[in-house]
Amino acid sequence: MEEKVADGLRQQQARRKRINRMKMSMVAGLIIWIIVLSALMVFLLVKVVFLEQKLNDTLISKEEIIQENDEKSAESPKENTSDKILKDDVAKADHSEGSIADNETDSSEDGENSEDVSENDGAEEDNFLEEGEHPKVYLTFDDGPSVNTSKILDILKERNIKATFFVIGQEDDESRELYRRIVAEGHTLGMHSFSHKYDAIYKSRESFAEDMLHLQSYLKEVTGIAPDLIRFPGGSSNGVSNVDIKELIRYVREQGWTYFDWNVVSGDATSQVYTPDELVANVMNDVIKYDTSVVLMHDSSAKGSTVDALVPMIDQLQAMGAELLPIDENTKPIQHIKAEDVE
Repeated sequence: MEEKVADGLRQQQARRKRINRMKMSMVAGLIIWIIVLSALMVFLLVKVVFLEQKLNDTLISKEEIIQENDEKSAESPKENTSDKILKDDVAKADHSEGSIADNETDSSEDGENSEDVSENDGAEEDNFLEEGEHPKVYLTFDDGPSVNTSKILDILKERNIKATFFVIGQEDDESRELYRRIVAEGHTLGMHSFSHKYDAIYKSRESFAEDMLHLQSYLKEVTGIAPDLIRFPGGSSNGVSNVDIKELIRYVREQGWTYFDWNVVSGDATSQVYTPDELVANVMNDVIKYDTSVVLMHDSSAKGSTVDALVPMIDQLQAMGAELLPIDENTKPIQHIKAEDVE
């Protein structure tokens, strides 16, 4: 009997020991888990602080670079506004491939850079405005359609003014309707490229042709009009084409197309953010120089300031007696690289 009692006591003690070992294991495991989590949290906190500092340093560096570039621009009288716009237009597509209308580009937009492009403001000896003459002004919009295209069309319709839209390829229902509206309301529909991807468009003569023909075919399908007016992405003096631009100009002429650059810029594609009043002033400062002014603006979704600038711009242009027209076969070509100089 005593042996059974003693045996029972030993079993109870053994169970207690097992239970105690289990408890100790659980407590030890919990402590280890807490230590691991604490170490991980400290590591992540240090990482976040490091990345935040690195980001701040990067932003400061970018601000210093921008400030330095602005100071250089202010010191250099040789670089004109058209050069700055052209550089920004080229860069926008370079950094935003796959983004069409913010494309936006884009627009964008609408991505500024320092691409080296030829210096050309579109000035021509036979295009200076004589005293007493009324200038012809062609308002042009690149990189649409977008929601801002609709707003611009509303303003133009209200003021009974026609403009020119160099569009890219977008296949949603809203864009299709805007293509049709541009044509139906008497504006000129021009081609700016289907993809707006510079590296693809300018990869070869064949890729340029494929992109432009794709856009022309698509626009004809949507609107019934096959445009024969184009604006090279970045302009005819862009510095990013892998193909000699003269070869592309020859192709454009073979197709019976006409290309237009610009000689007046609003500034809505630059790294500097202009107010609507400043956009208007930029245009007016140059329009007074020329008999024929082709104004470069953008209607991608990021260009709300362009929409806000349009009414006062129209008011001031009309007050100076300017004739606001859409580009057609009678318009004097404004070209950075003249087609007639390309053999």
